[in-house]
Amino acid sequence: MQAIVDASLLDGSRVDVLIEGETVSAIGPGAGASAPDRIDADGGLLLPAYIDTHIHLDKVLIRDHLAENDGTLRGAIESIHAAKRAYTTAEVRRRARAVIEASVLTGTTRLRSHVDVDTVGGLVPLEGVLAAARDCAGVAEVQTIAFPQEGIVRHPGAADLMVAAMQAGADVVGGMPHWELTEDAQRDHVRFCFELARRFDADVDMHVDETDDGSVRTLAMVVDETERCGWQGRVVVGHVCSLAAADDDYADHVIAGCARAGITVVSNPVTNLVIQGRADRGLVRRGTTRVRELMAAGVNVAFGQDCVQDGFYPFGRGDMLEVALISAHAAHLATADEQLAALAAVTTAPAAAWRLGDYGVTTGARADLQLYAAGTWPEVLRLQDPPRSVWSRGRLVARTTISRELLA
Repeated sequence: MQAIVDASLLDGSRVDVLIEGETVSAIGPGAGASAPDRIDADGGLLLPAYIDTHIHLDKVLIRDHLAENDGTLRGAIESIHAAKRAYTTAEVRRRARAVIEASVLTGTTRLRSHVDVDTVGGLVPLEGVLAAARDCAGVAEVQTIAFPQEGIVRHPGAADLMVAAMQAGADVVGGMPHWELTEDAQRDHVRFCFELARRFDADVDMHVDETDDGSVRTLAMVVDETERCGWQGRVVVGHVCSLAAADDDYADHVIAGCARAGITVVSNPVTNLVIQGRADRGLVRRGTTRVRELMAAGVNVAFGQDCVQDGFYPFGRGDMLEVALISAHAAHLATADEQLAALAAVTTAPAAAWRLGDYGVTTGARADLQLYAAGTWPEVLRLQDPPRSVWSRGRLVARTTISRELLA
């Protein structure tokens, strides 16, 4: 039994939080008085641990070994081919583990990783990430997505490998329909992914319309297939950059469809600010989807790290607080309520996408928590200091001490 004493909650109340085993057992003034193990929060903000629901752990930390590319999506994909052919399970495992551990130190205890499944790397990326997930099971929970980065229709052999990946232990069916060469092939790609999800009773989490071209509209195909298959509430779409360039009539229609079908949209501004708009001059597009409009329509919107020092993005460190700040800039989330929406996008929104019933700072929830020195979310977001302490399944798994001294 342990207690976090005198912690601030989002509503400003000061409470004790009692943890027994893996669970938050009591919350309130004095709730931790009898606990033998007590941590004084000193008024610091206690939050649920972050969830990074869109990252590519198989690709992290390879940037230094790649030839420079033109910064576009296609250029990045092609630049990674040589590295992917040379992957070993041990090397993928080492890199993925490093970023999982870095994520835990900055407050994330759940990650969902897309993992390339194609004839370039075979199942080696998946084997490496699954091994890293096992290594880190004591500090973080990792889900894996079988992700056909190279396409399915246009990439012979990928379909069979997708089946093999699900049989090998991947948790979620991924997709990338806009990468196919024709509209018919895009529809076939979407249908294949949903058929595979139904076969394995798995959720679907696709890359959708990561392009500046507003005429690319595979999101509508995903909405239709979600409703046809009865997969409402079990589908996530990532990026959806083309929606920002599409006409308003289509945008309004497909946003309403996402809300109706319970589809979660994951925006990845940190990467897409770098990739998208490369051909623009003057007024350069921001590379994000219609975050505010989606939120206003009641669509569940999350933010993801996406990439860490790979061919797509040279930066990143698995820090979802940093992701929340950059995303707030990109999506114009500045009012008090909008800053809370940025917090939700890295906490409760991904929790809903994962269909978690035991998440949050609430009695009965799994004790995945993080404690900050600052007492309010706006201050935590502004200052960008890492959490003082992080708990996973009720166990203290990370601690950071910051010492600053101004020398006059």
